[in-house]
Amino acid sequence: QAQLVESGGGLVQAGGSLRLSCTASGRTFSTFAMGWFRQAPGKEREFAAAISWGGGLIDYADSVKGRFTISRDNAKKTVYLQMNSLKPEDTGVYYCAADLGVRAPPTVASDYDYWGQGTQVTVSS
Repeated sequence: QAQLVESGGGLVQAGGSLRLSCTASGRTFSTFAMGWFRQAPGKEREFAAAISWGGGLIDYADSVKGRFTISRDNAKKTVYLQMNSLKPEDTGVYYCAADLGVRAPPTVASDYDYWGQGTQVTVSS
């Protein structure tokens, strides 16, 4: 079992920044690939970013590339999502997820094994 808890969401004006954190407990965090997904009202959950267990493989959705940065600190069992130049269309609930598979970090939600409860990000225009 693994438990994931997100934090750092909030209300920010367009062009602003937020840093999300996701802290894990339970199983060995350093063996997980980690991902961030988001879900806007009335829309399906979509991939934002992912990072391999060692941090050597990173992937971003085209919509966030160049603005968001994913990173991890295995000693702190935490993965981060630094979000800069935020846009109103970035609004949604942001979820972190853990993948136990030994592979490149997935971009598909169904490949992840554990999920956090989500944190709300609202970007005003």
